[in-house]
Amino acid sequence: MYYLVLDIEMTGPEPGWNEIIQIGAVLYDQSWQERGRYQSLVYPENEESFSSYSEEIHGIAIEDLDDAPMLNEVLPEFEDWILEKMGVRNPTFAQREGQLRNVWICGQSVIYDINFLRFAYRQEKLKWNFANKMIDLHTLSYYLFEILKKNGKTTPKSLSLKAVSEFFGYEREGDTHDALEDAVLTGKCLKKVLEYTDKLKLMD
Repeated sequence: MYYLVLDIEMTGPEPGWNEIIQIGAVLYDQSWQERGRYQSLVYPENEESFSSYSEEIHGIAIEDLDDAPMLNEVLPEFEDWILEKMGVRNPTFAQREGQLRNVWICGQSVIYDINFLRFAYRQEKLKWNFANKMIDLHTLSYYLFEILKKNGKTTPKSLSLKAVSEFFGYEREGDTHDALEDAVLTGKCLKKVLEYTDKLKLMD
């Protein structure tokens, strides 16, 4: 199995109207050893969906996307990158489908990114081959911090990626969201959260 830690920047919050403009990802093997990093800008077909509010969050202006590839180019390239990092080159259709079934998608509030990505797949008439399993840092952090609080430990007041990252000693470099940087931070935090499985003990 492989873990794909994913982060997506969009033109706004609504799939179908708003669109993906940046994809960042880190691929890990089953031992949580990093296999590679991916990032691409994406030119939105619906330029009218581009909002100043979203630009404030990710810091990407529409002019920054002038030379970016379209979604129908990025998604196959993204899959090819994943398969290459898994050691699969020039796969047949059946091999592509079978290998991607071993990829779990992970992230911070990752269902939001999955919904956007699945909509993009439908829009481009591509088959969704990824595993129907996910790992969400937001949910795991909430549960871990509740346990730590009940044991007298100081925990963040927020479950934002910034707050969770700082708890584990990591910091975002800038004030805006960058898909790859956020994917890298999320992966590091997930590894830290999962390390607690070796520390926490059940008492009879």
